[in-house]
Amino acid sequence: MKFSFINASPNDIILEKGKKNLLSATWPPLGILYLATTLQEKGVEVSVLDQPAKGYSIEETVKWVKKEDPDILGFTTFSSSGRTATLLCNEVRKIKPNIITVLGGYYATFNADRVLKKYSSVNIVVRGEGEDTVVDLVNTLKKGDDLKKVLGITFREGDTVVSTPDRPLMKDIDSIPFPDRKLLDVEYHSTIAGAKIAIKKFTSLIFSRGCVHKCKFCSTQKFCNHMWRPRSIENMIEELRYLTSQGYEQFIFVDDSFTLNQKRVIQLCKTMRREKLDVEWFCEGRVDSCSYEMFKEASKAGCKVIYFGIESANQRILDYYNKKITPQQSINAIKTARKAGIDIIVGSFILGAPDETREEILNTLNFAKKLQIDFPRFNILGADPGTDIWNELKMEGILNADEYWETGISVPKICPTAVPFQEIEQMVRQALLDYLKRPSFILTQVGRLLKSPYRMKILKNNLSRIGEIKEEFDVIKKLD
Repeated sequence: MKFSFINASPNDIILEKGKKNLLSATWPPLGILYLATTLQEKGVEVSVLDQPAKGYSIEETVKWVKKEDPDILGFTTFSSSGRTATLLCNEVRKIKPNIITVLGGYYATFNADRVLKKYSSVNIVVRGEGEDTVVDLVNTLKKGDDLKKVLGITFREGDTVVSTPDRPLMKDIDSIPFPDRKLLDVEYHSTIAGAKIAIKKFTSLIFSRGCVHKCKFCSTQKFCNHMWRPRSIENMIEELRYLTSQGYEQFIFVDDSFTLNQKRVIQLCKTMRREKLDVEWFCEGRVDSCSYEMFKEASKAGCKVIYFGIESANQRILDYYNKKITPQQSINAIKTARKAGIDIIVGSFILGAPDETREEILNTLNFAKKLQIDFPRFNILGADPGTDIWNELKMEGILNADEYWETGISVPKICPTAVPFQEIEQMVRQALLDYLKRPSFILTQVGRLLKSPYRMKILKNNLSRIGEIKEEFDVIKKLD
């Protein structure tokens, strides 16, 4: 039995033949690689396609499936790509009517019943983390046993949608095999505002799974049942050793809670140095979970870029998001990371809470200018199934779940008390232009460039891509 996996392109990207969606191809689809490798180690033949990274159209993707000729076709899905995945299921079914199609990921997990009721071309939904589930599913299908015995799936039995009990989360993350990145024949480059910041052989990693925080705009807490599970230092170092032996020199840790346990981060960094792992890496961090010691050890171990979730300059809005931080903590965290020697700091912001005023939005946009960050990422608040804000707006009668369950929706587009979406979008465009053309910002960036060999390498590597960077930056400015 052969199992092929596809990472589907975003719903709003209609790819022409050979045109890459570079913004979606910056990191490998790590979740799919974990699933495929787990099956591969159990003797199952697998193949993987990253559709946006390859720049495949719907027709080219269907042709790939025809060539691979799998018995089972699986998709990882988000609100941003769920419709593409179901469209591909429909098209594949035309050439392979007996293929078994499986959807997993956030979109499928939080919309399992709706997906199966709407799309007859989808056979099974895998809910939550899927490594154990896909192995169990393949064995059950091979034997022709009852699918009701497989935990963590939803499927169609006649005209009835059946959901089996949830599968308990894996607690021993070390037991999962390292992802086989050779399954993808794509070169990845992490980017900031269109500029490639990973210019050597690059991939993504995880040091832990899950999150214990309860931010209103995030669905990770429900997907992972509010559990955080770390890998051991030894297991992480073993994978890093293996990857460096394969020629990888740059990494991004894609954990939802990388800095949750600062002692573990410090221990990891010290071990990386002791093992003489000469690598460069990026990570995300919370502004309330940081220290000079941690950042200094990270810097010495090769950390070049950190992304902070700052979200807002207004305590009232931060409290609404249940972010559990303060603006002052953001200021302190950025200063500390900068002092410790982190080369590039990116701040992420969210605008458009249901009753956020124009003055509060402007306060956040101006706050970004005052911080010592290198680039701001402004996002307009979205509501997706699985988030607390989705449930809140649905309960208040503001959000029609039947209309938006597949794609999610920007809150200002439906909330009568929010500043209109188009107005926020215009405010952000102007703020980005103002941010980048400030003489103080330009002089600061030049000064940092001259002091940083890493930044100089990035500049030299991207000089020939000015037109491409502008095109990608224009896409970033479109916030919908």
